[in-house]
Amino acid sequence: MIQIIKYKYLYLIFSAAILIPGIIFLVFHGLNMSIDFTGGSLFRYEFKNSVDINLVKGEFENLGIKVEGIIDDGGNKYSIRTKEVDTEINNDLKEVIKKKFEGAQQLSFETVGPAVGAETTKKAFVALAWASVGILLYIAYAFRNVPKPYSSFRFGASAIIAMLHDALMVAGIFSILGFLFKIEVDSLFITAVLTVIGFSVHDTIVVFDRIRENLNKLPRSLSFEEIVNYSIVETLSRSVATSLTVVMTLFSLYLLGGSSIKTFVLAMLIGIVSGTYSSIFTAAPILVIWEEKIKNKSKE
Repeated sequence: MIQIIKYKYLYLIFSAAILIPGIIFLVFHGLNMSIDFTGGSLFRYEFKNSVDINLVKGEFENLGIKVEGIIDDGGNKYSIRTKEVDTEINNDLKEVIKKKFEGAQQLSFETVGPAVGAETTKKAFVALAWASVGILLYIAYAFRNVPKPYSSFRFGASAIIAMLHDALMVAGIFSILGFLFKIEVDSLFITAVLTVIGFSVHDTIVVFDRIRENLNKLPRSLSFEEIVNYSIVETLSRSVATSLTVVMTLFSLYLLGGSSIKTFVLAMLIGIVSGTYSSIFTAAPILVIWEEKIKNKSKE
C-alpha cells in the first residue's frame, strides 16, 4: 500500500514554505483592495486606437478628478481608479473624452462611498468567522460517535486548520499578485474564498468520515496512523478526480471568460487546488500528530 502519512511532517513543512511568503506580504503589504472595500470610483474605457494614457489621465485631472491608479486591461481598454466621483461629473468627463479621443467609449462607471466599503470589509471578516465556528460545531457533532480515545473536537479543529490554510493560501498569493501586478480583490473575491473553504471542508469530511468508519471496522491492532493512511488511499482517487473536473472547468473559464470574472476564477482555481492538497496532506497529518501526542501524553 502507498505510504502517505509516513511523510506527514514533510507535507506540513511544504505547506509552511508556501504559506510564509504570502503571510509576510499580507502583513507588510496587505491586499490590493478594489473600490468595493476602499470606496471611490472606477472608470473603464475602450479606445478605438492606441492612446497615450497619460493624456487621458490629464483630462481627468483637468476636471479636478484625482487619478489613483490605471490598469491596462489589454485591447486598448483601461481601468482608471479615482476618488469618489458623482454622476454629473462623470457625464462631463464622458463628453470631454469623446471629443479628445475619437471612438472612445466608456464601458462602465462604478462609484462606492467609503462607508459602504468599510461595511463590506467588516461583513467579509464576520462571514469568515461565523463560517469557521459553524463548521467546527457541525463536525464536532457529526463525528460525536467516533470511538474513544479519539475526539470529535480534534477532527473538527483539524478541518478548521486546513480550511484556514486554504483561505490564507488564496489571500497570500493575491497579496503577492497585488504587489507585483497590481491585481485588485473585489467583493467577488470574498465569494470565492467562502466557496473555497466550503469545498475544502467538504473534501476533508469525506476523508475524515472514512477514517471514522475504518476505526470501527479495521482490526484494533492497527495504529491510528495506519488507519488514516488506509482511509486516505481509499478516498484518494475520488478526491483527485472530483477536483480535476472542477479545475478544468475553472481553467477554461479563466482563459475564455470575461475580464470581470478573472479575479474570481483565479481565486477559485488556487483555492480548489489548495483545498484538495490540504484535505489529504494537511488535515489528516495534523489529526494524526495531534492524536499521537494525546496518546503519548496519557501514557506518561
